[in-house]
Amino acid sequence: MRFGWASVAVAATLGLTACGAGDTGVDAEANARAAAFFLESNAKEEGVQTTESGLQYKVVQSGPSGAVSPDRNDLVRVDYEGSLTDGTVFDSSFSRGQPYVTTAEQVVPGWTEALQRMKVGDEWILYVPPALGYGEQGQGTDIPPNSVLVFRIKLLDVAPVPGGGRGVGLAAG
Repeated sequence: MRFGWASVAVAATLGLTACGAGDTGVDAEANARAAAFFLESNAKEEGVQTTESGLQYKVVQSGPSGAVSPDRNDLVRVDYEGSLTDGTVFDSSFSRGQPYVTTAEQVVPGWTEALQRMKVGDEWILYVPPALGYGEQGQGTDIPPNSVLVFRIKLLDVAPVPGGGRGVGLAAG
């Protein structure tokens, strides 16, 4: 693999990390109830898996056997589309025609968890509970408080960061 894209990555950070709360006038408690109902119902859908944290995902496509998974420090290059449960798209690298480059630790916790489970070539649909997304704050005017976030993510490439901890134990001294 060639990682020429990785050198540009440090300067290319979009808005997937929480950078401010928005006051949308939305009833956060009602959204929390709606989110809980959605996630409870969605967990019963065919192919949807739920992790211990409550993150839900569905594998759309699996990458090749033996493909690498990133750790939280590695640079990843992904294509994604983020939407609300009503289908409202709030961001999409697909529509921009430019993959997103970041590390798994610079995004919402739901992405951090999912990316470390994915392998290069995987395409998943994530259903991110509010606690693993933007929570009670929401994000600007596009993402109301306590929203379930739905992401279609395709992991295109991983650039391991030296000393990222892959397979390395802790020294005891």
